[in-house]
Amino acid sequence: MQINAYLTFDGQCKEAFELYARVLGGTLKLMTIGESPMAGQLAPEWQGRIMHARLDVGGQTIMASDTPPGEHRPPQGLSVSVQVREPEETERIFNALADGGKVTVPLAETFWSPRFGMLVDRYGTPWMINCDREA
Repeated sequence: MQINAYLTFDGQCKEAFELYARVLGGTLKLMTIGESPMAGQLAPEWQGRIMHARLDVGGQTIMASDTPPGEHRPPQGLSVSVQVREPEETERIFNALADGGKVTVPLAETFWSPRFGMLVDRYGTPWMINCDREA
């Protein structure tokens, strides 16, 4: 069994996932509605929206799509959690995702981590970035 996060966006899925791929690395696959077998069944303004996005990073997967116009709801009660091994890499990822977004917990040392912080990125996705404490 594998459990993956699946995010939704209001027309910004491609832009958001291209950022996530630059920041986190990995392999990105995108399919627009216009590229899908359903293209002829949906309105022209839907054609550029992402039907399916998949980012594979280090054996983990995060997926997403754009919602139909007018149907998007902001995420509530969840965060995408990223575990990082190096404090410098933690800072790089945190700062890149925070750019244009809102920091909710500034990146700092905690009793469990040399670097931990929380933010909501410019696309509305909540993130928790945590650096592993060495044993």
